[in-house]
Amino acid sequence: MAEKLDNSIRDNAAGPKRATGDSGSVEQHALKDQVDADRYLESKKATRKKGLGIKLVKLKPSGTA
Repeated sequence: MAEKLDNSIRDNAAGPKRATGDSGSVEQHALKDQVDADRYLESKKATRKKGLGIKLVKLKPSGTA
């Protein structure tokens, strides 16, 4: 889904903000809103992962102890 959203943001950024034709006009969401939506979805995905995102390791010095 993230790849699809990335492609959508890329396509919307490359296209015009507003288009007018014989059948009417079309306006896309602002790029800032799209980026905010992407950040929100990525943060939701990150909260579903197991763990705290921090790994604690006990180090033992090598050699004589």
